[in-house]
Amino acid sequence: MALEISGKVIHKLNKTEGISKAGKPWSKQEFVLEIQDGQYPRKVCLSVMNEKVNELERYNVGDTVKASLNIESREYNGKWYTDVRAWRIEGNASAAQSVSSENESFQNNTAEYSADGATDDLPF
Repeated sequence: MALEISGKVIHKLNKTEGISKAGKPWSKQEFVLEIQDGQYPRKVCLSVMNEKVNELERYNVGDTVKASLNIESREYNGKWYTDVRAWRIEGNASAAQSVSSENESFQNNTAEYSADGATDDLPF
């Protein structure tokens, strides 16, 4: 079963690194997505492991992404712990195009007028 969620990256936590019992290095990073679900937004904390940490570095706080994920729970000393792990992160192209076109529109409008109201080719 493949689960996917889309949302805005609102927080990236610090990367954690270590060495496994088998002597292999590992890294893990968590990040929080804000998902518009009905009237109120929801926040979901996801984690990525190893090479996916590098994938997460491509995205900044404020970017809209789609994450494919697995949910797994495990028991330890009578308590249950749940991990929501993203195995793929993709940027949202339509949101990126929208932001890009808004920036171009703003730059075009500011290039047309100077502080004294005269038309000018300079962007300041």
